[in-house]
Amino acid sequence: MLNKIKNSADEAVAPINDGAVIMVGGFMACGTPEILIDALVKKGVKNLTIICNDGGFPDKGVGKLIVNGQVKKLIATHVGLNPEVGRRMSTDVEAEKLECLLVPQGTLAEQIRAGGAGIGGFLTPTGVGTLVAEGKQVINVDGRDYLLEKPIRADFALIRASKIDKFGNTVFYGVTRNFSPLMATAADHVIAGACEIVEIGSIDPNMVHTSGIFIDAIVGGEK
Repeated sequence: MLNKIKNSADEAVAPINDGAVIMVGGFMACGTPEILIDALVKKGVKNLTIICNDGGFPDKGVGKLIVNGQVKKLIATHVGLNPEVGRRMSTDVEAEKLECLLVPQGTLAEQIRAGGAGIGGFLTPTGVGTLVAEGKQVINVDGRDYLLEKPIRADFALIRASKIDKFGNTVFYGVTRNFSPLMATAADHVIAGACEIVEIGSIDPNMVHTSGIFIDAIVGGEK
């Protein structure tokens, strides 16, 4: 069996280079793998595209990458908790500028799910007649207009596992689950920062939220 366990967070994020597109689990940093974020800050990779629920906080979650100037584009559902996002969106300093695409939360979740499922797109009434509809195809079904939303995929997904076995079968406790199971299906390489790593067979299959077939790398030490 392929050994997915890495010795450190630095080793786990080693494949991530400048310009990578990265999905990051978490909701207001709850369920975000902080050890993996810290390893990316330390590595200093730049021009990242980050796909996540929000912009984190200046000192927590993906916000640390934004504050450090490593994110070129942010795709999220809200960013009000991190003032640095607004500052970088409006700055005239090209090197500090951040492109931010705000997406309705349900739409973003479904885009990620569609990316993982191999679906070419889906129809939603959310955003019809608003700025969200700009540049998108509108399709009328039975007299009602819908936006055609396309799937999203990423090069990497970073998730936080409450418990994970050595194959990668993952359990998320409570609300830490959020986007993570969807993101694990919609990325080419999935890295799990784990609070607890256990032996294969010790997790009840009925309790598994994400199958180990989606997990490529595991590192312990998450809190």
